[in-house]
Amino acid sequence: MTAQVDRTAGTAGTAEAAGVAGTAEAAGAGRAARAPGTVRRRVLVGAAALLMLTGGATIAHGAADGTDGAPAPDGGGHAAHSTGTGASTGTGTGTGAGEAGPVGGASRSGGFYMRADGVFSPPGSFVPSDALTYDTALVPAAARIEITQYADRTSHRVGTRLRGLVPNRAYGMHVHTSPCAADPASAGPHYQHRASATADPVNEVWLDFRTDRNGNGEAEARHEWGFRDGGARSVIVHDAQGGAGKRVACFTVPFSS
Repeated sequence: MTAQVDRTAGTAGTAEAAGVAGTAEAAGAGRAARAPGTVRRRVLVGAAALLMLTGGATIAHGAADGTDGAPAPDGGGHAAHSTGTGASTGTGTGTGAGEAGPVGGASRSGGFYMRADGVFSPPGSFVPSDALTYDTALVPAAARIEITQYADRTSHRVGTRLRGLVPNRAYGMHVHTSPCAADPASAGPHYQHRASATADPVNEVWLDFRTDRNGNGEAEARHEWGFRDGGARSVIVHDAQGGAGKRVACFTVPFSS
């Protein structure tokens, strides 16, 4: 009887040990199977973080009625110029956390909505960007900009949001006729609805703004007219509000006519 008990116990112990060994082997195999995916995920996350840190720009075209996830701007309005000190919210896409890839769509109401956002970097940086800063004391590298355009049958709106500028400071901004380049003058003159006419917020797109205590600012311009095809190609940030001022930053924007 004693010998039988000993044999039973030994058999049970052997089975238990085999079970433990099998569990350990299965766990090891599971870890081995997961390891490549884990490595790939870590590489992808690292690459995404590098892209966010080094800058760049993204563009999104979508439906003005919000079918691309962006809220539809309210319509109407006569030629106007408004400024604001509200901070960018950092939600969703654009200047918030993360940047969306290109999307498209047609508005049921016949409107058009465009959003372009970028991260400022000096000309000639290792990672090229459509957003260039010519004065990093006023527009630091890694500051962010978003430009939106909305047009329907009766109105045309251009808006901007910026993050990471000098706190509590006034800036000027206008739509210009040519893309940005290393030379600030390459962006050309202000876009004018009636060429060689008055240089004011009625005939041009002025987006003057003042930053809040966090260095964030926003502005919007409204008109009854839209851009000529290929006539508006960028926005210039100036060191002073009004019709002129030193060009401290530039962002190439694919405005629609």
